[in-house]
Amino acid sequence: AVEKGLRTKPWVKTSLAPGSQVVTEYLKESGLNDDLDTLRFNLVGYGCTTCIGNSGPLDPEIAEAVKANDLVVTSALSGNRNFEGRVKSGNRNFEGRVNPLTRANYLTSPPLVVAYALAGTMDIDFDRDPIGQDTEGNDVFLRDIWPSHEEVTETLRTSVKKDQFVERYAVVLDGPPEWREVSFEQADRYRWDPESTYVRLPPFFDGVEVGEPAPPTDIEGARVLCLLGDSVTTDHISPAGAIALDGPAAKYLQEHGVSPRDFNSYGSRRGNHEVMMRGTFANIRLRNLLAPGTEGGVTRYLPTNEQTSIYDASMKYQAQGTPLVVIAGKEYGTGSSRDWAAKGTLLLGVRAVLAESYERIHRSNLIGMGVLPLEFEAGGGREALGLTGEETFAISGISEGLAPGKALSVQTDTGKSFTVKARIDTPQEVEYFLHGGILQYVLRQLAAQG
Repeated sequence: AVEKGLRTKPWVKTSLAPGSQVVTEYLKESGLNDDLDTLRFNLVGYGCTTCIGNSGPLDPEIAEAVKANDLVVTSALSGNRNFEGRVKSGNRNFEGRVNPLTRANYLTSPPLVVAYALAGTMDIDFDRDPIGQDTEGNDVFLRDIWPSHEEVTETLRTSVKKDQFVERYAVVLDGPPEWREVSFEQADRYRWDPESTYVRLPPFFDGVEVGEPAPPTDIEGARVLCLLGDSVTTDHISPAGAIALDGPAAKYLQEHGVSPRDFNSYGSRRGNHEVMMRGTFANIRLRNLLAPGTEGGVTRYLPTNEQTSIYDASMKYQAQGTPLVVIAGKEYGTGSSRDWAAKGTLLLGVRAVLAESYERIHRSNLIGMGVLPLEFEAGGGREALGLTGEETFAISGISEGLAPGKALSVQTDTGKSFTVKARIDTPQEVEYFLHGGILQYVLRQLAAQG
């Protein structure tokens, strides 16, 4: 592509973020590093960047045009996380994850990431349409620059060497000078810094006592925090990517002296539950049906009908001692498993989730954090039952003891009554839930051993 004078289109954001420093070594060895630089696939760092929304913002002019015209813009992704750009590769093609403004994301191969960046559009048939013109103005097709199998094999043979791995991984834990200059005190236990905005003592063990846990209780007077549709992913639930400047997490950081330029990402602040709980259900593409016409972490505080952030509504409910539930459709929790999708749900005061079906890992994670996953009977989802989300809910049968798949009764203040299935699928999961989650279960097990 470079030899023919092709260049990536200026409106395409590109970046190179290998998963290992070894990648840089064999790209240099092969000579591809210079070509990638020429095409603006410049090295920006190592590890997860674009796949979690951390490769930086779009150009302001492009971002404004997307928002002003409500455009559906795209990214291209591949299953190889070592070569990333936007057009990018990675294995996370959920809506808004690559960037809050990219609604459509396509899986492809790493070479096609470059090809789409050269073409500057996803609306192209590579068999018939040229991806650009050479220095003499002749059309160049993908087949003209696509390497042969023999070329790829020979490049791998001559460029990827054992010594590269040995040398790089010998110093992999040393880190850059900034890391080596971090001061710390040696101690038997971690010393929590109450002023830190990165790592704070979470409340997961508050109130945990040695011995058997308290018996479970029914859920009374619960209100709905989120009323959601089908295929709500852990990307919609879990804090990820850049911290929005106008959200509760940004307000918290600014109140603690952090300027917007230093917000960093949710991933970097995952050790601070105060930030993470404020980012739960705050995905820019979340559609909460309790606040129709909105996108993002918005809900209604039902006692006053006030439209507010999900976090702020949760804090009001919790201050009043009101338990919360989430109601969703099919495939709740689809996507990459994330611990904070369950942790944040718990910290927002959610006692139970009622859904038509679950992604298996997220269901397990909810139990692991002491949140009860409940499943509507077949054909009995929120729409079939006529639930608006404005009801007050009572869930009974919990206090009588739980068992895998136990049927529980749900009643609303509007007179509706229906049965749900506890998606606690094994006796061990019952134990985890009764202890308030797997963390509390393990702590009590350790305490019992002395």
